[in-house]
Amino acid sequence: MPKQVAAYGTRAPNAPLESMTIERRDPTPHDVGIDILYCGICHSDLHKVRNDWGSTHYPIVPGHEIVGRVAALGSEASRYQKGDLVGVGCLVDSCRVCPACKAGREMFCEQGATISFDSLEKGRDSWTYGGYSTSMVVDERYVLRMPKGLDPAKAAPLLCGGITTYSPLRQFGCGPGVSVAVVGLGGLGHLAVKLAASMGAEVTVISTSRAKERDAARMGARHFIATGEHGALTTDGARFDLILDTVSGPHDVDALVGALRNFGTLALVGLPGQGAPVDATELVHGNKRVAGSNIGGIPETQEMLDYCGERRVVADIETIPASQINEAYKRMDRGDVRYRFVIDLASIRDDGT
Repeated sequence: MPKQVAAYGTRAPNAPLESMTIERRDPTPHDVGIDILYCGICHSDLHKVRNDWGSTHYPIVPGHEIVGRVAALGSEASRYQKGDLVGVGCLVDSCRVCPACKAGREMFCEQGATISFDSLEKGRDSWTYGGYSTSMVVDERYVLRMPKGLDPAKAAPLLCGGITTYSPLRQFGCGPGVSVAVVGLGGLGHLAVKLAASMGAEVTVISTSRAKERDAARMGARHFIATGEHGALTTDGARFDLILDTVSGPHDVDALVGALRNFGTLALVGLPGQGAPVDATELVHGNKRVAGSNIGGIPETQEMLDYCGERRVVADIETIPASQINEAYKRMDRGDVRYRFVIDLASIRDDGT
């Protein structure tokens, strides 16, 4: 019989998140039942709750940066044991047979990947609920092993923010001797700085002001550019091999292209908005590239977690009880978080919901 579990979600785009009860299925043969400990808050949670993308199904329970412990196993599940610390990121299912899935790039499943929340479950007439809840059930193929020695709350944002920044850094050659700039020091950007520095790159942060300069240096950045200062981005000319742009919203993408060295790459993980112009002449004359990068598939996400475990890379977080989610959303709108909110799910259990 389906299990009733406590969660936080909403039933309408303009309504606050509140405590509710949702159903979780019993584990099928290859499923893992997980008691959730922590769940990070990603900006896409906010977009989905508000129906900013016009595709939200209500009620919705967000959350895709999930860390918990294995509490139940299906009859044929063999990858984990009860008590193991595990993670669940953006993906909880895919077709498993298309070329993308076979290549470990399940996020590009040709039949459509099943996302952790607000996604139609394969073979069922039900929508997924995410990690703002006390437990969940996931096929073991989409469950990730969390590294030993990392604070599980600080590791939770790696399940989305970590892989979103790790993947392009790996794709586009981050390493010793490479000059890397990270645009925006937020939830994504601060992880990008930590990861790029750990890979041996010379890291520069590009931000609108110097308010976060000390934080950037603490995270491993050697240089800082404040674009609010006249000519700051053009003073040293084209100097970067790789620019990782984490900013969502309109900004001067063409100026970033101009800061690339010949054969350099501007990798977008944020969405700069419609109509962001890029000078084709600048691209052609310098053999420069503008690229996009999504999350990673299950194998690359596990690779990222293992790497972070070895290098002790985790997020800077503020842990909150579930009762403060709505306030956290307001603070995210104001940019008032350094650098990721993480929900302690024990708070739902403790309040009796």
